[in-house]
Amino acid sequence: MRSERKACLVGIGQSEYTRWGGIKDRSQFQVTAQAVAAAIKDAGLTAADIDGFASFSDDANAAPQMAVALGVPKMRWSSMVWGGGGGGSIAALSQATAAVESGQADTVVVYRGLCQGQSRRFGKAYAARPAASFVNPFGLFAPPYMLALLVQRFMHLYPITEMHLAEIALNGRANANRNPKAVMHDKTLTLDEYLNGRWISEPLRLYDCCLETDGACAVVVTTRERARDLKQPMIEVLAAVHGSGPQWGHGPLGSHNMPDADYASSNNRELAKSLYAKAGVGPSDIDTAQIYDHFSGLVLMALEEYGFCGRGESGAFVESGALRWDSGKLPLNTSGGQLSEAYVHGMNLLAEGIRQLRGESTSQVPDARLCLVTGGLGVSPTSSTIIGRV
Repeated sequence: MRSERKACLVGIGQSEYTRWGGIKDRSQFQVTAQAVAAAIKDAGLTAADIDGFASFSDDANAAPQMAVALGVPKMRWSSMVWGGGGGGSIAALSQATAAVESGQADTVVVYRGLCQGQSRRFGKAYAARPAASFVNPFGLFAPPYMLALLVQRFMHLYPITEMHLAEIALNGRANANRNPKAVMHDKTLTLDEYLNGRWISEPLRLYDCCLETDGACAVVVTTRERARDLKQPMIEVLAAVHGSGPQWGHGPLGSHNMPDADYASSNNRELAKSLYAKAGVGPSDIDTAQIYDHFSGLVLMALEEYGFCGRGESGAFVESGALRWDSGKLPLNTSGGQLSEAYVHGMNLLAEGIRQLRGESTSQVPDARLCLVTGGLGVSPTSSTIIGRV
């Protein structure tokens, strides 16, 4: 018999998604609190049922203030994962899952809100970076520059071409065009437009790089016992893991000292083995994947590391149409992902995974039962989960 404390995902909430600077009538905290409140309502719960919060990446929307704003009577859990970018997105889910399954909390909200027009833009180059960073002397002042080196090395080692990177971008845009909530819902993208996109940091063109958007997203985690009585279908967290390979430190965000064998990687090879072992499933069991697409080339690496194709074979895999929603064997980033739906540090990918298993996606995979969702790629820590329809 399964434990009655097994973690389940029971609520999704999100704000509107806009281009960077598009939300001006509310503060970032207000937007985030509204997404959290929407997730609680979606689950059929009230603020009185919430006793924990989890987030990541130096989230400015602090849990104690969130509890006060929402009227949560007692907070038993609050956590925030170390590390930059979205590597901690699913790690926050992992912490929420641990809290619920260990009994330290009963119902935890995992959230992230970014209104970059009101604060620091994550995609902007900043000359003044922490003194501990070893990448400053080489002009690596923003993530596209830092991670382009990994993609360049990957394309040097294996038969990966610009057409394979294009497939990631074009697939995401096609899915966003079916999603009315996506920032790029009404913006089509052709191969010619992709190839004519300006270079950001070779081999990354404009459309290889994620959006910069305003918005917030949240999900609610509770026990299997409680989830059984709620209004939404039970989506179980089969496994959620986070961590890093050896010697990564902060990876390319702070240095490039990763071992040569793992340099051109998403830092998920060992993590993927742990994830599948804990979930008791394998790559062939996954019906759809929501893979963190901050930069297209890292998605190709992750496809290999999560076992959907062999090492160096991701180009041929995506060229076959495997990622396409209507006919592929692994429909990918079905809401449009961070390349075309919104950039919420990966939380929108988790929300889409839940929608797929509920049967609510705008690019619905028929009878989807298992979904892989990853956190940020090529950073440390990184994270991933497999969620399943009960």
